[in-house]
Amino acid sequence: MTSKQKITAGAALALVLAAGAGFGVARLTAPLPQAYTSAEKPAAPADTVTMTADAIRQSQITVAPAASGELDSAIPASARVDALPDAEAVLTSRAAGTITRIFKRIGDPVGAGETLALVESRDASAIAADRAAAGARVALAQKQLARERGLLSQGVAPRADFETAEAALAVARADAMRANAAAGAARVASDGRSVAVVSPVAGRVTAITANLGRFVAAEAELFRVADPRRIQIVTSLPPGDAARVRTGDRVELTTSDGQAIEGRVRTMTGVVDASTRAATVVVEAGAANTVFIPGQQVQARIFASGGAAKSGVMVPQDAVQTLGDRTVVFVRTRSGFKAQAVQIGRRSSGLVGITDGLRAGQPIATTNAFLLKAEIEKESAE
Repeated sequence: MTSKQKITAGAALALVLAAGAGFGVARLTAPLPQAYTSAEKPAAPADTVTMTADAIRQSQITVAPAASGELDSAIPASARVDALPDAEAVLTSRAAGTITRIFKRIGDPVGAGETLALVESRDASAIAADRAAAGARVALAQKQLARERGLLSQGVAPRADFETAEAALAVARADAMRANAAAGAARVASDGRSVAVVSPVAGRVTAITANLGRFVAAEAELFRVADPRRIQIVTSLPPGDAARVRTGDRVELTTSDGQAIEGRVRTMTGVVDASTRAATVVVEAGAANTVFIPGQQVQARIFASGGAAKSGVMVPQDAVQTLGDRTVVFVRTRSGFKAQAVQIGRRSSGLVGITDGLRAGQPIATTNAFLLKAEIEKESAE
């Protein structure tokens, strides 16, 4: 190769190297595509759920105020709704016989002193006959006394006969009083052959075992009548828990459909039953008595004041949800709910103690609060 050829080849190689270097510099200094310039930051998850009152009701989300008190002060218990002792009656036949008339059906209103049925009975006939005979003896004794009084005033009969007639009238009147009392106790009807089944209380017929034409024994149960407006809630507690309960302590009653109702401790026996080894506590539900029905089972949480501090916040366990790395409860707002971060303490008997982030009395979602969590997570995913 001549020197001229070598110079030409060197120049070509230098040109190629310069072009490659320029292309490399251009690639390094050119702006990167948008996808590689910066990773998009994920949007912060929304903390609110917009829901109308109708939507809340359809979702069966229960809203209740956060309760105040120490976790240890809440005593969970099963309770039973009973009619007051003077608001329920068991109606029986006062004599053996056959049911001839039934005037009421189950659910019908009943007034105090109203007759529900008639039972035809030979015992009723005998009692009515005794009453009539006693009345006749009283009338005869009165006539004899009047006669003796007249004879005594005329000086014809001795005073001893007059006094004997007075004693006979007193005995006859005592027999008549006994016969009338027996007839009243048996509820003998005006026809003289039937006994009436009468309700001593006003209310509604809650149970019927009477059938027309059926023969019933004396004191056989035929009807039950109760006033559903006059009820009490009765629960039993272990001795250790019962000792902490005081009259007037707040009680939260929860029905089977999740409805929460406030109540107060009316009284407690203070005595442990020998068979159940539990003490009875009676609760009044206040103005919400119409929600309960005698015989209904409810759940009660008694916030005992004995030996417990009153500071702190308690919520049902279902109200506490996990949202990402946060523990939240859903506070009710005008437009729906807002997830509010909280610090939780101990858990006990379905309750969670809140140490920070929530005030007593704030309305929060309790039952079905997980639906709100799912809604927020769905919006974040979208």
